[in-house]
Amino acid sequence: MEEAKGLVNHVVLTKFKDDVAPERIEDFIKGFANLVNLIPPMKSFSWGKDVSDTSMHQGFTHVFVSTFESTEGVAEYLAHPAHVEFANLFLLCFEKVIAIDYKPTIVKL
Repeated sequence: MEEAKGLVNHVVLTKFKDDVAPERIEDFIKGFANLVNLIPPMKSFSWGKDVSDTSMHQGFTHVFVSTFESTEGVAEYLAHPAHVEFANLFLLCFEKVIAIDYKPTIVKL
């Protein structure tokens, strides 16, 4: 196994509050995706909704994954004014949220 050079994935799991309108969720997703254009160390963004048949999701409904060039890049992202403004605008929309950063490991078989 080999750790991917420098790359760091930032994973955010959310459960939106029941009273958050679908349009507001769409605005959140578009705003999150646009951060790639505003914060240089943020290299990619993807997202999806839970489609699991198990109950292991603990109520989380959405997954957001951003890739950064380094752990320093994640720190720059977190402190960046565009991210701070975005986060402050949407944090109240969540019933639950968790974030985790990890360096991906490539498995060669």
